[in-house]
Amino acid sequence: MQTDERNPDEFARLSDPFRRELLAYCYRMLGSVHDAEDLVQEVYLRAWRSYAGFDGRASLRTWLYRIATNACLNALEHSSRRVLPSGLGAPSDDVPPVGSRAPEVTWLEPFSDRLIGRAPDDPAAVVAARAGLRLALIAALQYLPGRQRAVVILRDVLAWPAAEVAELLGMTGTGVNSTLLRARARLERLVPASDEITEPDEPEMRELLDRFAKAFEAVDVPAITRLLTEQAAWEMPPVPQWFSGRDSIGRLLTERLSSGPGGNRLVPTRANGQPAFGMYLRGEDGLLRAHSIQVLTVSRAGIVHISSFIDQALFASFGLPLTYE
Repeated sequence: MQTDERNPDEFARLSDPFRRELLAYCYRMLGSVHDAEDLVQEVYLRAWRSYAGFDGRASLRTWLYRIATNACLNALEHSSRRVLPSGLGAPSDDVPPVGSRAPEVTWLEPFSDRLIGRAPDDPAAVVAARAGLRLALIAALQYLPGRQRAVVILRDVLAWPAAEVAELLGMTGTGVNSTLLRARARLERLVPASDEITEPDEPEMRELLDRFAKAFEAVDVPAITRLLTEQAAWEMPPVPQWFSGRDSIGRLLTERLSSGPGGNRLVPTRANGQPAFGMYLRGEDGLLRAHSIQVLTVSRAGIVHISSFIDQALFASFGLPLTYE
């Protein structure tokens, strides 16, 4: 495809279908929705400026991914690794005071499922798409060097052929395979085994989430902890402490959920292919105000992990309001 001049209508028509998947790709690489959105804008600007020279030897999709990968690798050279509290050290038994922060830490962010667009029609493709965005995987990817991240995402998550990945990254096929093996070995030590995060069937999932929301809104801590697995974890970035086990989490909730019934509300949503809630706290004026996005990892044994991201700025990407009457 050789063009002598830029055609904005043609470029938009051909490139726009890849925008959502490029956003998800950049998020996997960077661990931040906001950084990924900014970078995708930069990718499209670069692609537009270079479009007149695009000769079609690679597909437009591959060409855009090459630009995005180079932009991500460059961004990673100048940024800190994004983490969750559970990646900083051992769990805590001491409930931190309200307002605790670790401003020097760059935190991982959740990814709203609504940013992905319509789910695939194939149920197997839906499962694969969710697995490729799971919060535990995104957190683990942040511990890999940038090029290893790109290889494992392109090969294992997006299922690109090794030869195509090698061409995109300027590597040999042997280099791609050896890089992938090193990345997989490290991820196996960081990501929970698949049988630990096998979700219950849809009716059981809905019932569990409904029971959790009702118990949380009623500030029924014993009911909440009964829904957790014995080794469940609860973390609240940007609070650096995190908690493990029913007893420890129960003490945290008893102290933190001090208001009576009606003092908070959970609004269902989805993040990282997982069930999630937007949590609201009632202020002295009676308004429910955005507090955090709770992302739940659920297994057949119960709730395994809750990451409660305390950041009002996240609510916009989930299409959630900042206040409720």
